[in-house]
Amino acid sequence: MSSKATGSITVTMEGSNKSTTLPLLGGTLGPQVADIRKLYNELGIFTYDPGYGATASCESTITYIDGDAGVLLYRGYPIEQLAEKSSFLEVAYLLLNGELPNKAQYADFDKGVTRHTMLHEQLRRFFDGFRRDAHPMAVMCGVVGAMAAFYHDNLDINDPEQRRIAAFRLIAKVPTIAAWAYKYSIGQPFMYPRNDLGYAENFLYMLNGVPAEEYVNNPILSRAMDRILILHADHEQNASTSTVRLAGSTGANPFACIAAGIAALWGPAHGGANEAVLKMLAEIGKPENIPAFISEVKDKNSHTKLMGFGHRVYKNFDPRAKIMKETCHEVLAELGIKDEPLLDMAIEMERIALTDEYFVSRKLYPNVDFYSGIILKAMGIPTSMFTVLFAVARTVGWVSQWKELIEDPSQRIGRPRQIYTGAAARDFVAIDKRG
Repeated sequence: MSSKATGSITVTMEGSNKSTTLPLLGGTLGPQVADIRKLYNELGIFTYDPGYGATASCESTITYIDGDAGVLLYRGYPIEQLAEKSSFLEVAYLLLNGELPNKAQYADFDKGVTRHTMLHEQLRRFFDGFRRDAHPMAVMCGVVGAMAAFYHDNLDINDPEQRRIAAFRLIAKVPTIAAWAYKYSIGQPFMYPRNDLGYAENFLYMLNGVPAEEYVNNPILSRAMDRILILHADHEQNASTSTVRLAGSTGANPFACIAAGIAALWGPAHGGANEAVLKMLAEIGKPENIPAFISEVKDKNSHTKLMGFGHRVYKNFDPRAKIMKETCHEVLAELGIKDEPLLDMAIEMERIALTDEYFVSRKLYPNVDFYSGIILKAMGIPTSMFTVLFAVARTVGWVSQWKELIEDPSQRIGRPRQIYTGAAARDFVAIDKRG
């Protein structure tokens, strides 16, 4: 659905007789947007928006966030309903195609993903080139990027069928790459994917299974992983998604574009946030140290940071956090975990955040990263793998956004502007080298 003109605003430059009228555009939901595309041609000026916090770079029908109301929609469906009633593959189909699948469409989509879960055996050898102590995200960047060397000669991004196959390959193979990155880091044999298991079950099998023992699936943990994947599948035009779109605007191979997204996701301010939560709890040490830590957080002269609370977008409770909180307690109960110090501290931090006036008045509610870190810790997944799991989930969102970009005739190659603050033009004076 295209944006519609809803009005206009007039921009006048002070001290001159220059002015222009900018159309106001409106989408289905959200604020109006001033179309500034003719601003430079007519007034000779650019806009300045560090971090692009007030700039819409594209039209999209995929995801909508209302941070003030605590709303997250995938293709119009509230995230709460999808997490409760759908599977990750159903949500993946929805994000890619715009509608939830019927029975036949789902069977075809499930088959398409399942058929592409294995990696080319030559690609398997790439893992041997990494150091054993390499961060799994470094391995993810390298191996996903390397897929461009295996699927490039016959990939025409302007062909819908080839885009569909590329989507299958990425959604299916990224969990395999992620699991193998983990296995490589701990020196265990790679576990090849099993087509008789569901998406989340298969991922957990490749992470935790070993050839010497029969793998026993735990449905509670599989469902928890499925929810984690659903909740992280897409989140509008965040840093990594914008990176994928920017790379995609050049016509780059989709595997290279997703590798770029993985690199952007790696940062602690983005995908590494749940890892930072556990690091914070480890630094606190024990529950009785929490009051002192909270005092430091409240001290304006302190540099102590509170991780896992509040969100740049959500000024209300993160809707994903409500679901993740329920899942967290389900997992802890299933695993019988009661006396784990980090988890005990997390529960106490949660209690304080929901009752302390300092937190409540500032709307510093626990976010999705706070709870997902606890769940993954309880499931025995090392912190170095947290961002990798985020990448597994977000791949479907990245692919959907890349696909939408390629299919949008109004999109152009990304070219942000700047305010130049370097030296003015000056004459070069040659150095006398004769001594």
